[in-house]
Amino acid sequence: MREVTIYDIAKEAKVSVATVSRVINDTAPVKGSTRAKIEELISKYNFQPNAMARSLLKKETGIIGVIVPDLTNPFFPEVFAGAEEEAQSSGHTFLLSNSIGDTRKESEYLSIMREKRVDGIMFLGGRINLKHCDEHLVQELVQHASVIPTVLVNGELKNSGLIRVATDESFGTALAVRHLAQLGHKKIGFIGGENHMTTTSIKLRAFRKTMKEEGLEVCEDWILPDSFSIESGKRQMLKLLSMKEKPTAIFCVNDYTAIGAIKAATESRLSVPDDISIVGFDDIPLSHHFIPELTTVSQKAHELGRTAIKVLQAMMNKEKVKKLTTLEPHLVVRQSTSAPVQP
Repeated sequence: MREVTIYDIAKEAKVSVATVSRVINDTAPVKGSTRAKIEELISKYNFQPNAMARSLLKKETGIIGVIVPDLTNPFFPEVFAGAEEEAQSSGHTFLLSNSIGDTRKESEYLSIMREKRVDGIMFLGGRINLKHCDEHLVQELVQHASVIPTVLVNGELKNSGLIRVATDESFGTALAVRHLAQLGHKKIGFIGGENHMTTTSIKLRAFRKTMKEEGLEVCEDWILPDSFSIESGKRQMLKLLSMKEKPTAIFCVNDYTAIGAIKAATESRLSVPDDISIVGFDDIPLSHHFIPELTTVSQKAHELGRTAIKVLQAMMNKEKVKKLTTLEPHLVVRQSTSAPVQP
């Protein structure tokens, strides 16, 4: 048996589809006898408008598109969880796409989201974290954003004018370095991050600036970018430990590299924090379950997701929003840092 549609209801009631829509959504007055006739037909056929019908009626799909670069990194699911919680207030669901940081996949997902007529897009990672993004990739996202409200999370495209929500990573890095300096560390290294990514350059710039403000010398041999993985943290920590002169503390670009650094130190029979202090960045759930529990900078991932959706909802409602909404991170002191052992 063929499924009854809103058009069938309208035809049998001898009214317009818009009138049926007003009854279903209770968006405008409808004559009592007309409303009764429509409600009787709705009951008779047990009619429930599907998502497509609602889309046609309200010019909305109730779907927000989300593009993330790496679902295996706990930080991004945490951001998504916050976004999902906030979106419940407006009844939105999500079309979640994992780009693996591949700009070609991003382009593909953007096209799909436009075809699906999503109400808004939350974009994380990939091209918006590149220090030098190809102009055609910038313009592609700008063009999509001109049709679909779009918010960039923890990233930007210079001169694009796109709306952004971001954690102040520079401030967060300064918190970590000052914490180590206040504990008495003078020899501090930097591990992790890819040189072509803005998150690495932001943190490295803040690291150098804060070291100078604290009156500490930066040893270039102890600055070891690589990637954002646990293996990267292990690899670069082992390099540091093989050096004749070693740092007494390490700032890591994220929690994964910090966990890798702790593993390498432990496997080298060093004690964290007695022999070397380690600070991470992100405050992923694993950071307080790892041994030792990780001192780290919280990006407030859950709040970041909620804030991004609040901004996106305002954009979808055609409200004026700030070009940049910034969240201030905070330092979470746990077991992986302490004062250096005096020789």
